[in-house]
Formats: sequence, structure tokens, C-alpha cells
Amino acid sequence: MTKQTAVEWLVEQVNADCLNSTFIRKELIEEALEREKKELTAMCDIGSRNDAIDSEKVYQNRYGK
Repeated sequence: MTKQTAVEWLVEQVNADCLNSTFIRKELIEEALEREKKELTAMCDIGSRNDAIDSEKVYQNRYGK
């Protein structure tokens, strides 16, 4: 089972808020997810310079995106 990113959780919370009719535009969600992915893979790359870990594979395994 894949995990939910922080951006996905936030979108879910905002869109589920019955008192707030404001929804986050799809292009903003996609941009936020891409930025989050870059940050996560960059952290993985920094932490694994001595290891042969592929940051893209780690992200895919964790989030399945």
C-alpha cells in the first residue's frame, strides 16, 4: 500500500471541508506534487551518496506516483 504525500493529504482536507467551497485548482496540485517529489528525491540523493540507492525508485516505492 502506498503512502499519502503531505500535499495529497492537504488537498484531501481542503476539498473535504464542507464549510469551505474553495477547491485547489488541479494545476496547482500538480505543481505542488512535482515540487514535493523533487525535494524528497533530493534528500534521498544527499543521504545515499555512499549507497547505490536510486531516489526515483525510493519515491515510486513509497508513493507509487
